[in-house]
Amino acid sequence: MLPNDPIDLKILKILKTDSRLSNKEIGKLVHRTGQAVGSRIARMQDEGTIQKYTITLQHQSTQFIRVMMQNNEFEQFEAFIAQFESIESCYKVCGSACYMLVAHFDSHAINLFIEQLSEWGQYSVDSVVRAIETQP
Repeated sequence: MLPNDPIDLKILKILKTDSRLSNKEIGKLVHRTGQAVGSRIARMQDEGTIQKYTITLQHQSTQFIRVMMQNNEFEQFEAFIAQFESIESCYKVCGSACYMLVAHFDSHAINLFIEQLSEWGQYSVDSVVRAIETQP
């Protein structure tokens, strides 16, 4: 859950943009000491607001894949999906699909993947043609 405190929100926005900044550098941006920023970050980690620090990779291609299962073998399907390093994330969803995958297959690998995927049910693949920058 996001904090209500405006300083905490500014700190989160800065960390989302560049989590490698020092507490002192963040402090200059929010007009606080590095120690005060460090305390706020530690508290947000303890509260679960900040759960992890990560990186963003530049991929050659990105696909959004919707899977409509033909059976209820969800655990087996999830094990099948876990085999593919090109799948960045997998979500169990409600709506027209059972699963939504975010993947980064090259053109040859996506063909091999969908051949196997078709055994699980119907699917649709949307490929990204251009990423749009959003607010951090």
